[in-house]
Amino acid sequence: MTASPKRPLALVTGASSGMGAAFARAYAARGHDLCLTARRLDRLEALAAELSAAHGIEAFAVPADLGGFEAERPILDAIAARGRHVDVLVNNAGFSIPQSFAATPWLRQRDFLMTLVVAPCALAHAVIPGMVERGGGKIINVASLAGFAPGAAGHSLYPGAKSLMIKFSQALDAEYRAKGVAVTAVCPGFTRTGFAEANDTQHLMDEAPRMFWQSAETVVETAIRANELGRVVVIPGWHNQLAAALLHYLPQGLVAAAVRRGSAKYHLGD
Repeated sequence: MTASPKRPLALVTGASSGMGAAFARAYAARGHDLCLTARRLDRLEALAAELSAAHGIEAFAVPADLGGFEAERPILDAIAARGRHVDVLVNNAGFSIPQSFAATPWLRQRDFLMTLVVAPCALAHAVIPGMVERGGGKIINVASLAGFAPGAAGHSLYPGAKSLMIKFSQALDAEYRAKGVAVTAVCPGFTRTGFAEANDTQHLMDEAPRMFWQSAETVVETAIRANELGRVVVIPGWHNQLAAALLHYLPQGLVAAAVRRGSAKYHLGD
């Protein structure tokens, strides 16, 4: 399918399933062309074909492991080779490590940081100049409610990485809002995706009350609407907003103790 210069291009990382696939579907429905990237090429190609047929847009897949050095380069090169530029960047790719920090090989911890911190920053750094030159663009960084919480045993780097995405989004907004770039950090709580299956904690997540879970589609629509309205940090769901307020306003000693108790069952130990 021939790309139309009138259609904006959305680059979605971690697009093979879960929230990434939901972002892809949402932007395809809005008439965006898509660059879908993740490690599983077969899933990406199937989704690209589905969305191209359903919405009359161009969708193409670029397999990439964002845990690698300069992993963003093949993605950006593939986009440039098509004569395209990124109008919307969705930094969604991620995973978590439920084991203790030192019990996990450093290469795995390094891959975590590359995927959740370095790659999103590198992609933003690459696409922002073009967005500024064209007078507009959109960036959505998928953070987490955990970004407001203190650290606890297990998932050692996760709260810090997600907190960085929140602060990073705020900094980009301060620097580039006046130049037409809308930046949003979305901070979901429990969301129905394949995230927990990937780190072997699905059986534990299944014990959480159903009322506290949201669908990936709900989170994605909240994020896109917030970005379109110029909101920098958005927390989907009243229950998550209440939790974030408690994390902020309650005495930090009490918060830390509560988080440690609550998160203990999600720590798979050494």
